[in-house]
Amino acid sequence: MAVWMSLGRWAVGLGGPLTWWYLPTIGLGFAALQLWAARRIRVTRERGRRTSRSTIVSLVLAWVSAIGFGLTVPDSVNGELVSILSAPSGSTWSTEMSIALCNPLGIVAFALAVAAVAFAAADGREPRPEEDEADGAGAGMVPHPLSE
Repeated sequence: MAVWMSLGRWAVGLGGPLTWWYLPTIGLGFAALQLWAARRIRVTRERGRRTSRSTIVSLVLAWVSAIGFGLTVPDSVNGELVSILSAPSGSTWSTEMSIALCNPLGIVAFALAVAAVAFAAADGREPRPEEDEADGAGAGMVPHPLSE
């Protein structure tokens, strides 16, 4: 997805100089988040725990947003800003709409990728013992410190 977000326009002949800004910022940042989420999911699996639905859903939604971002992000071609979706129509309005959509799609993609990392990290944590289980299993509740 990171490659699509930063270099996807080159696949349809719309690459330009803005790619050199997208690649180190958007591409590397999104790739780093995806690798981090993958590592946390692997840790979860190695600990014998289950990956939660929230992790999977946030990853899938991040990828869908990244695809939308890749379709709408503009690049400078022959002195004009053009995106994959605006190129076929050729109108200024569609280019402006692509630019208007690409920013929220990119923000949502990154926010969901961060959420996926957080959910995956929470999935892999060992459960904390309850207060009642901490010292003596089955010994009853811990007395309140002010009750004596």
